[in-house]
Amino acid sequence: MPRRLVSCVLAAFLPIILVWGVVVRPAWALTDEQKLLSESWGIVNRAYVDESFNHQNWWLLREKQIKKPLRNREETYLAIEEMLASLDDPFTRLLRPEQYRSLRVSTSGELTGVGLQIAKEAETGALVVVTPLDASPADDAGIKPRDRILKIDGLSTDNMTLDEAAAKMRGNPGTEVILTVKSAENQLTKDFTLLRDYITLNPVFYELRKTEDNLAFGYLRLRQFSANATSEVTNGINNLINAGAKGFILDLRNNPGGLLQSGVEIARLWLNQGAIVYTVDRRGSLGGFDSTESALTDAPLVVLVNGGTASASEILAGALQDNHRALLVGEKTFGKGLIQSLFDLSDGSGLAVTVAHYETPNHTDINKQGIQPDRIVKSPNLMRSQLATEADPQYQEAVDLLRYQM
Repeated sequence: MPRRLVSCVLAAFLPIILVWGVVVRPAWALTDEQKLLSESWGIVNRAYVDESFNHQNWWLLREKQIKKPLRNREETYLAIEEMLASLDDPFTRLLRPEQYRSLRVSTSGELTGVGLQIAKEAETGALVVVTPLDASPADDAGIKPRDRILKIDGLSTDNMTLDEAAAKMRGNPGTEVILTVKSAENQLTKDFTLLRDYITLNPVFYELRKTEDNLAFGYLRLRQFSANATSEVTNGINNLINAGAKGFILDLRNNPGGLLQSGVEIARLWLNQGAIVYTVDRRGSLGGFDSTESALTDAPLVVLVNGGTASASEILAGALQDNHRALLVGEKTFGKGLIQSLFDLSDGSGLAVTVAHYETPNHTDINKQGIQPDRIVKSPNLMRSQLATEADPQYQEAVDLLRYQM
C-alpha cells in the first residue's frame, strides 16, 4: 500500500490529528456543557413514555440545542429545560442539584416550606394544589385541594415550572411567603401570608375506635407513600388487630402519592390474590404487579378518597376497588395515572421522566379522569381537627358501611 494511503487510513481512526505540530480537535468533540445536555437527551430518548416525543423529531431537537453557545451551567440547564418543555409534559423535568436533593428528602424524612403538594393542570397549565400536608402552614391556613396558586410573592406562576414554584415556597423556617390563591370552591382570590416551617413527614396515624353498638374497628390515615410507609402501615394493622379491631377504615384523602413501590407493597397488605396495577410503557408492553398472598387481614375494609387522592394513592384505591376488597367512599380522585422515574445526572442534578402510564386491575386508565368511589359523598369545608369525626359526613358514611359489613 502506498505510504500516502496508509497515512489517510490511520488518520481516519485517530481522535486527534497533528498538523504541523498543532493539535486540531475534530468538530464532534463535545464540551462539558454539551455532554450534560447530551446525557439528558439520551435518558429521555431511552426512557420517555411517548416514542413520538410529542410528535417531533427528537434527534433534530438535540442538534438544535447542542449548537447553542452553552457558555456556563445555567445556560445548559435552560437549554435542557427548553428541550424538555417541547414534550408538553409537566412531570418530565430537570431537577437542579438542590431541587434533586429536596425531592429525595421529601420521600423519606423532613423538609422545610409551607407544606403544599402541587401539580400543573393538564388542560390549562395552571398551578394547582394536589393537597396540603397535615399540620403544615398551608393546611392550617385553609388552602384546599384543587385551589389554584396564581402568584408567589407577587410573581405570576403562569410560566413557572413545578420545581421553580416549589423552590420559591421552600425556605428557612420562620420566613414569610405570600401565596395568591383562587379557591376551587367559590372562585374567590385571596392572599395567604404563610410562615415557612419544618414539615415532618410521619406517613401514618392509626387508632382503635368503636361504633355506636360497640363494634371495634381500626382507623388508619395514610398521608404519603414515603420510604417507611409500608412498615408503618404494617405496624398499625398488626397493633389494631391485637387490640381487637374487626374491620378497618383506610383514609387516603389528600394523599398525593409518592413511591410506586410503597403503593404496591401496601396493597399486598390487604390483598391475598389478584392484580394490583398494570403498567404500559412506550411500546405498549404490559407489565404489572400482583398480590403475593401476604395479606395481614381479610377483615372488612372501607377506603376514604377525595380530589386530593392522587398517583400511588389511586393505584392502591383502584386495586382494592377492582378486586372487590374494599368499598370506596367520598369524591372522585385526582386523576394522575403517569409514572415517573428519577435519573441521576453527572453533575448532581437529576431528571424526573415519565416512563409509563398505569391501569387499574380492570384496565381502567384513570389519567385526567380519576376513580369514582362506590358511594359518592360530598364533604363540607372542614377544619383538619374535624376530619374523621361526627362532623365529617364521608367518615360517617364509611363507619355505617363498615358496621353493616361487620
